[in-house]
Amino acid sequence: MRIGIDARFYGPLGKGLGRYTQKLIENLEKLDNQNQYFIFLKKENFADYQPKNPNFQKVLADYRWYTLKEQLRMPQLLNKYKLDLVHFPHFNVPLFYRKKFVVTIHDLILLHFPTLRSTTLNPLFYWFKFLAYKFVIRSTIRRSEHIITVSNFTKKDILDNYAVAEDKISVTYEAGEDFCSLKIGQEKNILKKYGIIKPYLLYVGNAYPHKNLDKLILEFSQFQNENKDYHLVLVGKEDYFYRQLKKFVEERKSKNTIFPGHISDCDLDVVYRKADLYVFPSLYEGFGLPPLEAMAKGVPVLSSDHPCMREILGDSALFVDAKVKDGLASGIRKIMTDKNLRLELIQKGYQQCRKYSWPAMAKKTWQLYQNENQKK
Repeated sequence: MRIGIDARFYGPLGKGLGRYTQKLIENLEKLDNQNQYFIFLKKENFADYQPKNPNFQKVLADYRWYTLKEQLRMPQLLNKYKLDLVHFPHFNVPLFYRKKFVVTIHDLILLHFPTLRSTTLNPLFYWFKFLAYKFVIRSTIRRSEHIITVSNFTKKDILDNYAVAEDKISVTYEAGEDFCSLKIGQEKNILKKYGIIKPYLLYVGNAYPHKNLDKLILEFSQFQNENKDYHLVLVGKEDYFYRQLKKFVEERKSKNTIFPGHISDCDLDVVYRKADLYVFPSLYEGFGLPPLEAMAKGVPVLSSDHPCMREILGDSALFVDAKVKDGLASGIRKIMTDKNLRLELIQKGYQQCRKYSWPAMAKKTWQLYQNENQKK
């Protein structure tokens, strides 16, 4: 087969989508020496990917996501390579691409959180773009040969919202990251480098409204009033939403909240391991990678009781209702004061994160490619 992968999200440029795309390609390179792959990248991440398998070829596709150029030019480029199958790792499949493709739909956050808090756009333009997104998602689901999701929760969410056959959807779980580990002697200055002060509670990820970080800040303040030495560290690349969160902290004069910005993977390994607790207050997820990454580093996890997080984390985290008053604060207190609970969560966390594997995800995806080829 001649297989195309839309890798414009590849690497750090695409955040969670970028990691998924990167790990998929890296592991496909290791297991498939028969099919020919064409990896479509943007100019910003073109140099980030260096093929290690001669059957993998890079192609420049410098079209911004969610644009008219993407809709019009991307199909022309794909058609040029006479592909048997294309894998789009996100729902933004060009409407004019009419050949065989599979798509990964990570979540339906757009449908459940269509609020103006989630955008910097003019309200009228935002709602126009929101309707366009809805149309593209529906079209993608209808036209795709197969749909890949990253949790049973997301699969059910798709089935509940769209007319699609259940056997058209497959679940391929994601996995936590194996960060590079620094030698002991190199660790001591990492926290200082980012202005992080121990002891601290940790969150890693973006600051979109559904992540519920304003609630976490308020609830942490209650805990911090009783435990004045503690800090809350919110790790994520500075953008509009993190700047809004900083304003939120300044307006309330919240103490001991630290925004270190983006942290490289090697340094993040240290930041995870030195945390006393990882807190994940999100109101909606399609998978949720950071809690698994924290567990792999021996950090106990407090999570919202969203159904997806219960599916992914099993009994290895303490779950609370992150919407109610004192929900997060009571959970923080419980883990921080109950030594036996902490040890239990740490041990269960090690076991839970081992259940997920990027090679297993790639192998199942590769098998789906083979199945689609056999349908000819």
